[in-house]
Amino acid sequence: MTQQRLNYFAVAPKAREPLLALEAYIKQSSLEPLLIDLVKTRASQINGCAYCLHMHTSDAVAQGENPARLFLLEAWEESAMYSPRERAALAWTEALTRLHDETDLGPLRAELRNHFSERDIGLLTCEVAMINFWNRFGVARH
Repeated sequence: MTQQRLNYFAVAPKAREPLLALEAYIKQSSLEPLLIDLVKTRASQINGCAYCLHMHTSDAVAQGENPARLFLLEAWEESAMYSPRERAALAWTEALTRLHDETDLGPLRAELRNHFSERDIGLLTCEVAMINFWNRFGVARH
């Protein structure tokens, strides 16, 4: 017998508002929409959230992303299809999503500073945290 999924936002609707407000704030920032979708897709791959993978790859393609870049995203380190800025963001995304004790974030921060302002690094970090929240939330529901 399978149990019905709980709709967390139905039982706590006010919990969703600040999350969506932060997403809207980040969306209005200087971070490129396609970069945000790459970050969200990569974290969702790592976390195994099929719902978010479908949503963010569909969003990216609708905005003009080359599907080949999405197909190769799991192997971004071996592909020349990603810019240095995207590579820095993807490395940061992976480090913050996996949170291994042995990961030295210092060199990753230094590389981010080569491509992003301090404000954008903060917003990128918020976006990585948000997609990890949504992924875990989605996985818990599904």
